[in-house]
Amino acid sequence: MRKPCLITGFLGSGKTTTLRHLLAQKPEGEKWAVLVNEFGEVGIDGALLADSGAVLKEIPGGCMCCVNGLPMQVGLNMLLQQAKPDRLLIEPTGLGHPKQILSLLTSEVYKNWLTLNATLCLIDPRQLSDQRVIGNENFRDQLASADVIIANKSDVAQAQDNEALDAWFSLNGGGRQLVTAVQGEIDPALLDLPRLNQAELPAGKHHHAHAPVRGLAALSLPETQRWRRALNEADGYTSCGWIFDAETVFDTAGILDWARQAPVDRVKGILRIKEGTLLVNRQGNDLRIETKPMAPSDSRIELITRDKAQWNTLQSTLLKVRLSSTD
Repeated sequence: MRKPCLITGFLGSGKTTTLRHLLAQKPEGEKWAVLVNEFGEVGIDGALLADSGAVLKEIPGGCMCCVNGLPMQVGLNMLLQQAKPDRLLIEPTGLGHPKQILSLLTSEVYKNWLTLNATLCLIDPRQLSDQRVIGNENFRDQLASADVIIANKSDVAQAQDNEALDAWFSLNGGGRQLVTAVQGEIDPALLDLPRLNQAELPAGKHHHAHAPVRGLAALSLPETQRWRRALNEADGYTSCGWIFDAETVFDTAGILDWARQAPVDRVKGILRIKEGTLLVNRQGNDLRIETKPMAPSDSRIELITRDKAQWNTLQSTLLKVRLSSTD
């Protein structure tokens, strides 16, 4: 009987960073698997977790939380039957509602396969000062369904953010555990806590306007194509993502300026630069970067916004910061 752990959290709360930290502590000889879902179509998280040593299955386009649950069920079955993992971690999109995911994981279909462990929900305390975030039903219900609340990014939280967190938790904690963290560094022992929270959640309203799921795979490139982009729309948010071939190299300063100045809520990418790999992670004005000497197999970057964006203009600028642009 496997005991998967669900790791939720709203857009930009640090779920993927937390996963990377947990996977780095995987005991020798154990096989871990990750079922990851993103709002966008290009599969940034899959690329970020590719060297983690875990078996990875991606569900693109926010489909894990769809009412019929089919994309998630297919991906989950593939992991259980083919990988037979010792531990399974599930990361839904930050814009997903937890109702359908929890219902599927605790359904009769998986009664003899799974016993769901505690649900961990990450929150950036600064989000409690953003009225558009706290008014989002996905944000509220992710927190309501959690067994453990993880206040991440405590290194950048201000006194007023911590006061807002304390006030929220005093009203909504309900005896649950509150953990603080910096850059997702949490104790792996949290993964073994039992599920105790049985809160009944509303179904949630979730409407997609994106291309059909391509066989549970993130966006890829035909051999003759240098780059392509994909759009997704749901629940008042829009994403635009680009994927570039392995020969495309970006100017480091140019791509960082582009990522910093893009008028959107969220920027996330893994890109080939002369120095190797550039990881870009921006939530609001909070930009974090990381470089690695090994180059990625391709370059992927995605923007998410609540407001209208001029995607063609942003794309034109993005294409100009390539060092190799023969197309």
